Amino acid sequence: MSVEAAHLDEADLVRLEDAVAHAIESGDESALEILGYGEISCVVSWESRGQSFACKRLPLFRDQATIDAYAACFAEYLEVLAAGGVTPVASGLQRRPRADGAVAIYCIQPRFDGAALLPKVLRGLDEAAAVALFERVLTAILGAVSPTCGLDGQLSNWALLDGELRYIDVTTPMLRDAEGRERMPLGLFLASLPWALRGLVRRFMLRGILDKYYEPRGVVLDLLGNLHKERLVHLIDPLLARANAAITPALTRDEVDRYYKSDAGDWALLQRLRRLDRAWQRKVRRRPYPFLLPGGIDR
Repeated sequence: MSVEAAHLDEADLVRLEDAVAHAIESGDESALEILGYGEISCVVSWESRGQSFACKRLPLFRDQATIDAYAACFAEYLEVLAAGGVTPVASGLQRRPRADGAVAIYCIQPRFDGAALLPKVLRGLDEAAAVALFERVLTAILGAVSPTCGLDGQLSNWALLDGELRYIDVTTPMLRDAEGRERMPLGLFLASLPWALRGLVRRFMLRGILDKYYEPRGVVLDLLGNLHKERLVHLIDPLLARANAAITPALTRDEVDRYYKSDAGDWALLQRLRRLDRAWQRKVRRRPYPFLLPGGIDR
């Protein structure tokens, strides 16, 4: 099944990378229209051919083998999701070589109205309609997630475009081989961590972090817990009841609440460590910090 791609004109890609690189080097993001921050990277709006695009810059790539491995995994992930009943937003990768020998790669998607994101859609629905929309997400999760295909099913990763459910967060292509090994280059997943933590996380934590995304119960638990962050707590119980009709063993409200408290604490700690690392890089080592970080995240 072919998945639609999106792209910028090459001249617009050059201007985008120049603007993002300047923001990183100077610490001044005022020239960028930032659509949102994820836990790892941000999304920037950019114009090309009279259209608006959402552009996510990935951690810099340093060798062709890693570029090729990631691009192949990304393309296959889109196809696997689509075959499983999850329709990704039109997505494409574009590359921009840099003077230092690294390659900046962007994931390009059409920009759409933020009101189409599922957390915002759900805020305007009554309980019955919210449960009906959740059932569509649940069906997509159950169809796509397997021991070899993972999915971050949080509601902020979905949009309702012209009445159709679309999946957004495709830049972490969670595919495993038959022996359970990750097929994406794991250095990309770890690149935003402070250098001193990367080996520790890879050896002792990464498998546990990713495992939940490869089984439907873990994906749904993460989704339901994140309703706290989305200020949709009133929907946890009705959505939990619907989820438990489809997954085993059943989830409990206490499990959902405890999961979110732990997960939110872990991500808050990570962001504090990243800000400390940024200060160290800029003030002590006198060099740019290679990511754009959000301010405080309301959890």
